[in-house]
Parts: sequence; C-alpha cells; structure tokens
Amino acid sequence: MGNLLKVLTCTDLEQEPNFFLDFENAQPTDAEREVWEKVDLVLKDARGILDELQAYKGAGQEIREAIQNPTDEELQKAAWVAVVPLVGKLKKFYQFSQRLEAALHSLLGALTSETYDNPTQNLEREQALAKQFAEILHFTLRFDELKTEGEKEVNNELANRISLFYADATPMLKTLSDGTTKFVSENKNLPIENTTDCLSTMASVCKVMLETPEYRSRFTSEETVSFCLRVMVGVIILYDYVHPVGAFSKSSKIDMKGCIKVLRDQPPNSVEGLLNALRYTTKHLNDETTNKTIKSMLQQQ
Repeated sequence: MGNLLKVLTCTDLEQEPNFFLDFENAQPTDAEREVWEKVDLVLKDARGILDELQAYKGAGQEIREAIQNPTDEELQKAAWVAVVPLVGKLKKFYQFSQRLEAALHSLLGALTSETYDNPTQNLEREQALAKQFAEILHFTLRFDELKTEGEKEVNNELANRISLFYADATPMLKTLSDGTTKFVSENKNLPIENTTDCLSTMASVCKVMLETPEYRSRFTSEETVSFCLRVMVGVIILYDYVHPVGAFSKSSKIDMKGCIKVLRDQPPNSVEGLLNALRYTTKHLNDETTNKTIKSMLQQQ
C-alpha cells in the first residue's frame, strides 16, 4: 500500500497521491477485530436510528390544539396519546448518542495509539477501524440533517438531559465534539497531536480521494462521494474543537482552502448543508486569526 506521508508532505499539489482509504470494502484484521466488533454493533443500530428519525412526524398539531382548548378532554387525550410514544423515541435517540460516544472513544483509542510510529500509519494500516470512524461521522452529520424539533415534557433528570441534547441545532455532532474533547482530556499521557494528526490525516485523505480522478473513479457508488464529503467535514469540525487554535489558523494541518474548494466543486444543492456545518457549528471560524480568504470562500452563496 502506498505511503500516505508522501501525500501529506508533498509540496507539489499537482503530484498524484498514492494512498486510497477503502471506505467501501475495508475488512478488519485480527488486530482490529475486537474493537471492530464492538463498534459494529453500534453501527448496525445506527441505520435503524436514521430510518426512525426520517419517519419522525412530531406532535405539534395535537399539542397546539390541546393548549388552545384546555377544557376539551378529547383533545387533551389525543395530545397525550401522540406525545407518549414520541418521548420514548427521543429518549432512544439520546441513549444511542451515548453509545455512539463510547464507540468513538474505542476507535480513537485504537487510531491514536502508539502501536505504529504515528497516527498516519494507524489510519493506513487499520483501514477497517478508519472506515468505522468515517461511518460514525457520516451518521452524525446525516442525523443532524434529518433532526426535527419535537416537544417533550418528562419530569426527571433524564428528560432534562434529553432536552439539552435536542436544544442544540446539531445534537449528534455536539456529542462527538464533546466526546473527542473528553477523550483528549482523559488521556493526558497521550500527546494531543496523536488525536489532531489522526483527524487532519483523515481530512486530507478524503480531500485527496475526492479531487483525484484516479481514486474517485474507484468508488463503485456515487453515495461514496457523499460519504467522503460528510466525513471530511466531520473531521474538520472535530479538529476545530480539539486543536488549541482550530482548523482555520495558519498553523492548522488541514488544507481548508482545498477542502472548501472540493465542496464548492460539487453540485450546489448537494453540499449546502455541509457548508452550513462549517459556517455555523465550528468553534474557531470567527477568530481574528482565521484567514480572510477562507471566510470569504465560506460566505459565498
């Protein structure tokens, strides 16, 4: 397999990279299997979560009618019947976010470990785990795209946590961002660069595969392009939260101009949500140290 370092340290942007991260077919090695199997259980449930969220209708009409007609027992009953199952569904989504965070920690532990010389080699040699990491990011951004607002009233601590979870515009992404930050703080013996380099490497690999015809042509489905785009944006956001000065500074190891250009090169309607994620859910975009060209590229409609 090609040397990813040549891609990342190459100063000639025209030089063709020689590393392909197989998001479609990567299979776990014996060394990866234990972590892979644990995370696989979570990812299998993730598909059902997206299906449920996509079918989520809410109970806004029933609740409004009940509030406007407080003495109408039939409307009160109808609202209650509509709300109770939705509370259970929202609780399920929230509890799944906690499982997702635990899976994220397992993957980060493997992909940032010092088994190899650097995190780049971890991604290159543990492609099945890198693929799962990408799948978590893809799920996260897809969930937040589908997320709708639901009314909920349950008088207990879990309900308060659920309410805080859904109050955020991008609840799953916040879970991953907080989870990544927590992983770094809980593993003080692990250099923070192990984590940030893992994230920046993943962003670079996605960008390179998307902008290089030879690699892009190896995707067997157009859905893999969307997958790659979401993963690239997801790791940029995580990097921006974990790195002390973020993804947009001059010292960032992510080629933000190149990543934004890749997004801009896609059909406009297909990436607006991802551009908005960079505009509104990152931490450091509006810092004074952010390159003005990058801000301008993101502000363009």
